Amino acid sequence: MKLTTYQQHIERALTVRNTISLGLLLISSLLVGCSSDDSSYALVEGGSHSFQNDTGKVTLINYWAEWCAPCRKEIPELNELAAEHADQLTIVGVNFDNEQGDELLAQLAKMGIEFPSLEKDPRALWGLGPVSVLPETLIIGSDGQLQQRLIGPQTIESLGQYIFK
Repeated sequence: MKLTTYQQHIERALTVRNTISLGLLLISSLLVGCSSDDSSYALVEGGSHSFQNDTGKVTLINYWAEWCAPCRKEIPELNELAAEHADQLTIVGVNFDNEQGDELLAQLAKMGIEFPSLEKDPRALWGLGPVSVLPETLIIGSDGQLQQRLIGPQTIESLGQYIFK
């Protein structure tokens, strides 16, 4: 079957469009692949936290919920650890129930959480699935790499064996 001139022009236009689309897709992929890993996350209190830092500090990410009794038990330990070792580590919290805004601020106050909280969960950075047991604490090295995943309530002593080696 012979194509009309009009059909030939349409086919050429589609081929050009597809070629341009593919080229743009490849360029986008290359640009994304060449960009630095953005591991900076917004804090509820303002500002942001980067999991890759040049300060040599370790980051602890603590997952908590208002209804979690073991979470309530470990929070004073985490507050103390954050205050006493601010030069060596940063502790940030993540609300398991994904509360936001005023409700999250109210829960932070009610729980007595004195360390900053992240607005969204960063665990996808390390290929981790959703939290299944609370509390959970992740230890992240200053290079942004996951060093340890701890399940259950932690104490200064239990965390110290991973942080102050």
